[in-house]
Amino acid sequence: MTLDASLQSLLASVDTPTVCNAIEVAQGRRGFQGFTRGTVLTAQPRLKAFFGYARTARIRAVHPSTEAPDVIRRRRMDYYRYMAAGPRPAVTVIEDLDGAAAIGAFWGEVNTTVHKGLKLSGAITNGVMRDLDDLAPDFQVLAGSIGPSHGFVHVVDFDTPVTVFGLSVAPGDFLHADRHGAVVVPPEVLPELETAIEKMRESETFILEPARRDDFDIGKFEEAWAAFERARI
Repeated sequence: MTLDASLQSLLASVDTPTVCNAIEVAQGRRGFQGFTRGTVLTAQPRLKAFFGYARTARIRAVHPSTEAPDVIRRRRMDYYRYMAAGPRPAVTVIEDLDGAAAIGAFWGEVNTTVHKGLKLSGAITNGVMRDLDDLAPDFQVLAGSIGPSHGFVHVVDFDTPVTVFGLSVAPGDFLHADRHGAVVVPPEVLPELETAIEKMRESETFILEPARRDDFDIGKFEEAWAAFERARI
């Protein structure tokens, strides 16, 4: 699906919890599971949400690769060519196979600057980030930890399904992410997402507007909640 300007503008203006709720509105039920678990670390907390089609890869860094150096170098450049290709907007999602033992920062000044230059909108990794004062402006990184070293970081493979923070991501999945975490928007929901977000916003005003008035009480809440429930049908 090609994103029109209206949907892109809307997705840039809302947070990821809003998108998560809107998916349930579009599906007409609760129980959506396509979101990250646990707490993510945010490189630049003041940045707004980022979104796009997933470009995926897996890395390791605790131990040196046992492959020949020329194989590693060739794969690294093939990785960058892969990241430079594909539909835009795009998000890079990197699974660190070292998991909880991860020590090697793939994301720092150099890689954020390079990926931003390749027109990716942000990065999600269960691994390590560093260079927090020197990251590319307006390029968000959600990571599992912060550390000083790159270790023996190397690309194991790319364009493959990955798992970060309990979220399974396939190449080409559409993600929305911010400091709360990330969500994969089901492909059948994406064409309805703008309408679902607007419907959810409108229904929430039935609660929020009365609750912000000085004369709000439990009686007005009961009335507001009834109107809210009717609006969600």
